[in-house]
Amino acid sequence: MAAPEPTPAPPTPAQPTPTQPTPSGVDPEHRYVLTLGCPDRTGIVARISGFLADIGGWITEAGYHSDSETGWFFTRQTVRAGSVQIGLDEMRERFAREVAAEIGPETEWRLTDTGSPKSAVLLVSKESHCLVDLLGRAHRGELPATVSAVVGNHRDLEELVTRFDVPFHHVPFPSEGKAQAFEEVAGIVDGYSPDAVVLARFMQILPPQLCDAWAGRAINIHHSFLPSFVGARPYHQAFARGVKLIGATCHYVTADLDAGPIIEQDVIRVDHSDTVADMVRQGRDIETMVLSRGLRWHLEDRVLVHGRKTVVFT
Repeated sequence: MAAPEPTPAPPTPAQPTPTQPTPSGVDPEHRYVLTLGCPDRTGIVARISGFLADIGGWITEAGYHSDSETGWFFTRQTVRAGSVQIGLDEMRERFAREVAAEIGPETEWRLTDTGSPKSAVLLVSKESHCLVDLLGRAHRGELPATVSAVVGNHRDLEELVTRFDVPFHHVPFPSEGKAQAFEEVAGIVDGYSPDAVVLARFMQILPPQLCDAWAGRAINIHHSFLPSFVGARPYHQAFARGVKLIGATCHYVTADLDAGPIIEQDVIRVDHSDTVADMVRQGRDIETMVLSRGLRWHLEDRVLVHGRKTVVFT
């Protein structure tokens, strides 16, 4: 009589792929952010990733761009701060000596810490839509920065700002005293040492010296009708011409009016049935979205400026 066949053993459950545990008490969202731009050549990515691996860096995000027209290379990389085996200051010193110096003297780089709180100061006039949006996002924790203060050349928005427990500074701009007014604004803003100075529909043109002092930090928003419809009531001018697209541009401020490096743009369609009021409302909506996205990307060190252009790692 044949022996009974053995009962097959149950299958061994699949084992999960082991992952490096997060040490107790370490914030898994705490990151170091490395941004770099340099003349392109072979081996840059390998050199950076090798350095990060040598110090235990756990890379969580990596973006690369090679610009064939300029011959320039750009990257943004983030690593878990808790995985790095050395302090941030030593990390910066070693990267400068072991990587940046080797890549070449034209290398431009930054190493920032998401654990270091960032701040923004907002400049306003009378229109509230961009201001309300940014204050609300900051209040809800949706903006990676605090709003340290708001500076206005009118008092119209003061009560609104104080509801958010944010300091409001009123600096009047008399027609014959704008230079002194800008000096006062600069003193207030610089007193907060902000990471961003946001012109949230601030209807004054920054003088060249402030454009230089706040270069790479001052951010502006404007509608897309420039240069076709300049001056007052641009939406009324656009309506009279029957435009079919409304847009907005978020950019860094330079001495060339509304011509700084572009961070973000967007458009929406309108048609013959839209009134001027409809267009103004939709224009405000798109301005708030474009400005908030551009500011967030700036605060998250996602924007690399090279000449008149930007590379934005989103």
